[in-house]
Amino acid sequence: MTRIKICGMTRSEDALAAARSGVDAIGLVFVPASPRNVDIESARAICRTLPPFVSRVGLFMDAGAGQIRQVLDEVGLDWLQFHGGEESDFCRQFGRPWIKAVAMGAGGAPDVAAFESADALLLDSHGAGGMGGSGKTFDWNRVPRISRPWVLAGGLHPGNVAEACRRLKPDAVDVSSGVEVRPGVKSDKLMDQFIKAVRNG
Repeated sequence: MTRIKICGMTRSEDALAAARSGVDAIGLVFVPASPRNVDIESARAICRTLPPFVSRVGLFMDAGAGQIRQVLDEVGLDWLQFHGGEESDFCRQFGRPWIKAVAMGAGGAPDVAAFESADALLLDSHGAGGMGGSGKTFDWNRVPRISRPWVLAGGLHPGNVAEACRRLKPDAVDVSSGVEVRPGVKSDKLMDQFIKAVRNG
């Protein structure tokens, strides 16, 4: 079964609605430049809303180790997701399973072998130096053969995610802008439609 993560949560009510619809994980963005950035207090409140067995993923981009440790100390994160130029040694020092984002909008063949110690890879539509959340897809024909768990992201929404699951068979899908009414504010209806589309796909 394809797992589902809804990223860029900024409100407790959205996280709770996602959980009620059957999401497997929610994502919290700790990147100040992002319109979906959350502070520690807000992230902690969102996590307190969630029922058991919904995973909490923290997204970082070139953050310092001290900042990441502070978030881990104060927010109950289950996974870390890295979107910057972090090296494997940096990513694995925190004692959490971790996901490395691969920029599929950069052109050329993606280097999926560069992070063999990652617990999963996330293929997203951003270019080098970007962090995703743009709402744009990438050419799915460019998805390479991957021998470990991987996540499909980039421009997914209720209208295309079933096809993506049928064609590519990712282990998980990740959506943010495709279920929003505006950056950081999710639509209960779109989240429910997205999750049902994945299950049907």
